[in-house]
Amino acid sequence: MGLELYLDLLSQPCRAVYIFAKKNGIPFELRTVELLKGQHHSDAFVQVNPLRKVPALKDGDFTLTESVAILLYLSRKYKAPDHWYPQDLQARARVDEYLAWQHTALRSSCLRATWQKLMGPVLLGERVPPETLASTLAELDRCLQLLEDKFLKDQAFLAGPHISVADLVAITELMHPVSAGCQVFKSRPKLAAWRQRVEAAVGEDLFQEAHAVLMKTKDLPPLDPAVKEKLRPLAQVLLQ
Repeated sequence: MGLELYLDLLSQPCRAVYIFAKKNGIPFELRTVELLKGQHHSDAFVQVNPLRKVPALKDGDFTLTESVAILLYLSRKYKAPDHWYPQDLQARARVDEYLAWQHTALRSSCLRATWQKLMGPVLLGERVPPETLASTLAELDRCLQLLEDKFLKDQAFLAGPHISVADLVAITELMHPVSAGCQVFKSRPKLAAWRQRVEAAVGEDLFQEAHAVLMKTKDLPPLDPAVKEKLRPLAQVLLQ
């Protein structure tokens, strides 16, 4: 059996892995795991990833979880062009720096904003207090400012003059609140220009393909009660 990627393109990290594999011509078998149907809790998927999270990778007898680990594994195994994860010590360190920061900063604020503006009210029927949403959006704005000031600066991309896995991880995160109606790029011309460069480097068709499922989320019907119950522990964290 060749390379298998277990993905749901509703997930930010899954989109980053999908775009990277497609852009670099990496052959893989797509195994779709639908989060909103609770398929990540199925017995079959738990055999792949006991953490019940996507993305996951199987390469023969080798199984790997966690999106950053998967991106770097694919980059090394398939000898992706150097700009994705540079060999130069300091250039690679800049990519690593962003990947380390984003977990508890941009990822957290993007996820909370999306759940509070879209997932909770539309799919779960859970009302979010206005003051809670306002606080979350303020934190997202703070993270966006840090993204510009600390990482993007006056560069073309987050880690220098060329696109890297840092940019893929960042753009897929930012598209989450965009899908919920947040005007992430509207008053940030520097960030908007960076988005255009990332889309051009990836290819607009591939970018749109990877985000098609996400952008239709607002039109979905409320979730099945059984799935709501499975998502309740996560919702309790993200809707507060």
